[in-house]
Amino acid sequence: MWDRIVSWVVAYGGQALGAIVTLVVGYLAARLMRRIVKRWLAKTELALALQRFVTQITYVAILIFAIVASLARFGIETTSFVAILGAAGFAIGFALQGSLSNFAAGVLILILRPFKIGDFVEAGGVSGSVQDIQLFTTILATPDNVKVMVPNAQIYGGVIRNYNGYETRRIDLAVGIGYGDAIEDAFAAALGVMAEDGRILKDPEPQVMVAELGDSSVNLKLRLWVQGPDYWSVLFDLTRSIKETFDAKGIEIPYPQRVIHRAGS
Repeated sequence: MWDRIVSWVVAYGGQALGAIVTLVVGYLAARLMRRIVKRWLAKTELALALQRFVTQITYVAILIFAIVASLARFGIETTSFVAILGAAGFAIGFALQGSLSNFAAGVLILILRPFKIGDFVEAGGVSGSVQDIQLFTTILATPDNVKVMVPNAQIYGGVIRNYNGYETRRIDLAVGIGYGDAIEDAFAAALGVMAEDGRILKDPEPQVMVAELGDSSVNLKLRLWVQGPDYWSVLFDLTRSIKETFDAKGIEIPYPQRVIHRAGS
C-alpha cells in the first residue's frame, strides 16, 4: 500500500500540486476581481441590483475558469466538459426562457432608467408608484396601496408612461357656463382664481379658452402648468374654487337639459 501511495505521488504529485495552486490562485483572483469590479461599479450610476449581479457574475466566471484549468492539470479532457456545460446552459435557458426575458428586460430597465423608485408610472397594464426595481420584476404600489409585482418583460415590451418624467405637468380643466352668462365675466373669474394660487406657474401663462358650444352649456377649457408633485392637489383645489367663485358671481354651471316639444301643443 505504501509503495502504491509513493508511486502515485511520484506520478501525479506534480499535477495535483499544480492543480491545487491553480485553483487557489483562481479563487484569490476571483475575489480580487470581485472587489475591484464592485468598487468600480460603485462610482457609476448603475442600480445597486445590477451592480451586485455584475460583481457576482465576474466572480463566478473566474472561478469556473480556474476549476476548468485545474482539471486540465490532471489531464482531464476539458473540451467535453465545457461542451457539457454549454449544453446544460442551453437546456436551462430554454426551460427558463420566460424568466430570462424578464431578466433581460430588468437589466435594460436598470441601465436605461425609464423610471426610478418613487415615480408614478403606468406600465404593464398597471398604474402605481414604483417601490422597487428587481432583475425579474418591478414592484408597484397602486393608489389604493395594493402591492403589485409586474414581470419586467411585460413592462419593457409595452408603453411606459412616467408621470414624474418631467418636472412640470399641464392641467386641462373643463368648465361649462350657461348660454346666458357673459363669457368675459367667466374668463375674468377663472383667471382670478388661478392667479391667487401660488402653486400655478406663471410661465407658461394660465389660459382660459372656449372649447366648444355644447348642447346645454358653453364649455370652457382652463389650461395651466404646475410642478409635478402639485398636480393632484391643484386639480382638486381648483375645481372647488372655480365652483365657489362662479356661484358667488352668479355664473351658472348648467346641468344637461333636454327640451321636448309635444305635437299639437
